[in-house]
Amino acid sequence: MPITSNKPYRVGRSKTGLGLFATKPIKKGTRIIRYFGPILDSRIPEQDEIENKYLFELNGRWTIDGSVRKNLARYINHSCRPNAESDVRPRERKVYIRAIKNIEPGDEINYDYGTDYFKAYLKPIGCKCDSCEKKRKKLRAEARAERAKVKARTERKATKKAPTKTAKKKKLNGHAIGKPNGRARG
Repeated sequence: MPITSNKPYRVGRSKTGLGLFATKPIKKGTRIIRYFGPILDSRIPEQDEIENKYLFELNGRWTIDGSVRKNLARYINHSCRPNAESDVRPRERKVYIRAIKNIEPGDEINYDYGTDYFKAYLKPIGCKCDSCEKKRKKLRAEARAERAKVKARTERKATKKAPTKTAKKKKLNGHAIGKPNGRARG
């Protein structure tokens, strides 16, 4: 008998590695999952020096280290046009991910990681979210169309400027005068 999960999400293969995907419809406003892990205090030098991509800053002092394997929320990828958002509660030292749009089964759950993370990790390699991929695809298509226009324009100019290579034969009473190579008989 298969084991079924009552959770509305699963970890699966994404364009950027692993991601979190909806397995059931998730309504707008629904709390999806909690982002959790050890709480780090920036006043303690050893904790302030911890570096990984799963750190979630609650405020200037407290940070959640979400690198623990049980934290499935760490698989939620960034999107510039997300379908979820983080609900940060610094006093409780908790973060929840909440749907800001209706999410259909099979859709990847994503949220905006924020400006600091984007500048540090995503901008150098280029954002791979759907909206950025579509934007890049559109820009590439426009650039191809522009290059084709320029090429066609230069070809038209070249054909207008080039002298015609076929010599015109003079006709006398409907008969061509001259040899096939275009020279007249003398």
